[in-house]
Amino acid sequence: MALIEGMIESIIYRNDANGYTVCEMAHGIETVTLVGYMPFTNEGEFVRATGAWTSHPDYGEQFKVEAYENVMPKTADAIEKYLASGVIKGIGPVTAKKIVEKFGEDSIEIIQFYPLKLAVIKGITAEKAQQIGRIFESQRELMDIVIFLQKFGMGPSYSTRIYKAFGSGAIEQIKRNPYRLSDEIFGIGFKTSDRIAMSLGLDPYSKFRISSAIKYVLSKAAEAGHTYLPKDKLTESTCGLLEVEGSNIDDALESLQLERSVNIEKEGHTARVYLSSFFNAEKNASIKLHVLCNSDFKAVSDEIAAVMGEVEKEEGIKLASLQEKAVREAILNGVLVITGGPGTGKTTVIKNLIRIFMDNGSKVELAAPTGRAAKRMTEATGIEARTIHRLLETGFLADREGQIFQRNETNPLEADAVIIDEMSMVDILLFNSLLKALTPGTRLIMVGDADQLSSVGPGNVLRDIISSEMVPTVRLTEIFRQSEESKIVWNAHLINKGEIPDISNKDRDFFFMKRSGGESILEAIKELCCQRLPDTYGYSPMKDIQVLTPTRKGIVGVSNLNAEIRKVLNPPSFGKTEKMFNGYLFREGDKVMQVRNDYSLGWEMLTGSGIIRGEGVFNGDMGTLAEINEDELRVSVSFDDNRNAQYDFSMLDEIEPAYAVTIHKSQGSEFPAVIIPMYPGHPMLLTRNLIYTAVTRAREMVVLVGSFEVFKAMVNNVREDLRYSGLKDKIIRGWQLRSQN
Repeated sequence: MALIEGMIESIIYRNDANGYTVCEMAHGIETVTLVGYMPFTNEGEFVRATGAWTSHPDYGEQFKVEAYENVMPKTADAIEKYLASGVIKGIGPVTAKKIVEKFGEDSIEIIQFYPLKLAVIKGITAEKAQQIGRIFESQRELMDIVIFLQKFGMGPSYSTRIYKAFGSGAIEQIKRNPYRLSDEIFGIGFKTSDRIAMSLGLDPYSKFRISSAIKYVLSKAAEAGHTYLPKDKLTESTCGLLEVEGSNIDDALESLQLERSVNIEKEGHTARVYLSSFFNAEKNASIKLHVLCNSDFKAVSDEIAAVMGEVEKEEGIKLASLQEKAVREAILNGVLVITGGPGTGKTTVIKNLIRIFMDNGSKVELAAPTGRAAKRMTEATGIEARTIHRLLETGFLADREGQIFQRNETNPLEADAVIIDEMSMVDILLFNSLLKALTPGTRLIMVGDADQLSSVGPGNVLRDIISSEMVPTVRLTEIFRQSEESKIVWNAHLINKGEIPDISNKDRDFFFMKRSGGESILEAIKELCCQRLPDTYGYSPMKDIQVLTPTRKGIVGVSNLNAEIRKVLNPPSFGKTEKMFNGYLFREGDKVMQVRNDYSLGWEMLTGSGIIRGEGVFNGDMGTLAEINEDELRVSVSFDDNRNAQYDFSMLDEIEPAYAVTIHKSQGSEFPAVIIPMYPGHPMLLTRNLIYTAVTRAREMVVLVGSFEVFKAMVNNVREDLRYSGLKDKIIRGWQLRSQN
């Protein structure tokens, strides 16, 4: 590590979002270029930096900063330049000159410790003098936080969040309880807090540590889909993480329950431990479902039902008996679930309901969990569908660090009927938020395939509602003739029933390419993506063909497939910029996917009437990495729906290469052609509902590549991921209690 120090002469570039800075420093008789994360550094400041010398192909020799600290300028000239840079709001070049003329080399000390003395200068009131002092102090505190975090290997990007959350004295608060970082600051994990705590010599048995670990274990369980953990499993996991005794866990749990951070629910002989947000979501959802179900629509049912025959005649469609039942139940009930596999006519039911409701003057809202699913719903019905987040009008807290919904109990949706598609993807928190925005008298119609994978987020909402047997449900089972002609639909239903499809026929839309060994499967997939499917069927490798795989690791896992498919679809070439981040290589022209909801990320869309701007990019959105801009430290992504978004380099953990994605990540999406590797793996991954979900993602063609024995094993493996979810029990218990009153 090299050490240099000197005065910052000019700021060439700064990314205000993450503090990345390019600046010039006067170092002795030389001027050197510094690059790195240096938030709050300004012209005229003296900086002491450690790092390494590097050579940039365009800009020559640079000093890459790993850590730094500000040293206040000492001479009158340096102080004046520092103040004139605008570092302190309210002090410009003229005022800076006046301050230095009056106080000379003591100017910084006066601003920091005796700001009221500035009021002797013409143009500075006592109020303004105090404000200057406060601004200077807050900047010093921010810098102190940056320097403090550097010692523990943390970058400066969290310092502003920490200062906003903890205010003055933040460092002392962190020293007293480092676990507040992971408890209260988004993006800081328990292990980071624990590393800081152990470095500071905190007691391994402290209540702070054990309480934070409990919340961490429950949060990790939520990431795996659980809304709670049985107390014995929570205790085992927490003790294993911290190497402490179970009795310490009990004491910490009691305190957390008193603080209302967790809820402990008795169910039979089991104690269920929830993070409070999930407990409240299940409780509120079960209550609201009962309220909505109790709405009485029988008075208007005859009037609306009279329209059914007219709609069938106009549309030229005769509903099957179960479809007709679904329509009638939707008219008669406040809440209805319509479930069924592909080709069973769910969309036909939705279209008929829309016509009937709209012809009756009712306002209908359509929504789905993801952008891709909403787009499909719009195309199928001809009526605009939105993501549930957009339906609920996503908003933000004042500091934009938290997301809220504008539609809620006090500002409900103005709709007579709300139809939600792909309901299997909806998690408990989103479901609870949706229910909050509905009032008695608004019909809720939930449509989905209960046999698909559960939601990525916590909970088992659709299955819990159906299995409670308390909410009216219609299961569509008949496959219609036009769908019956598709081997994709036919084979999907066979798979779902545990029957092995016949692959001896070379069907137009369902193929099995037998290959032995990972290398052979990999080469076949690359050939299909690059040559066979594009040349034979005209599919676009980037927009029409999607590889879906059960696993992230291994020769046919997501990581390796993306690297290998990229070699043939987007090889390196002169003029294509590349960027390594978080273990991923990004290259201009790459197919990428958004992997988490970002409600505040801005986007633009060029239309015939001009540029439309909006906010929000969501998990599962796909597009092309259009540009990597090293100078401005950002990348541009052009999404498939023509939205264009800009990402700072620090946000690259929000996107991943997407030539291949996991089957879980494909939920709610549909692709013209799907390729699925059949390669041996852990039985927990290779399950029937996983292969069923993968096959039903294809609209026109499925190609399975690999071992037929693996395929048969998946069809026969009815194992499902265990999800700890209490919604079903709360629905049943709530209905029973209310029926007794």
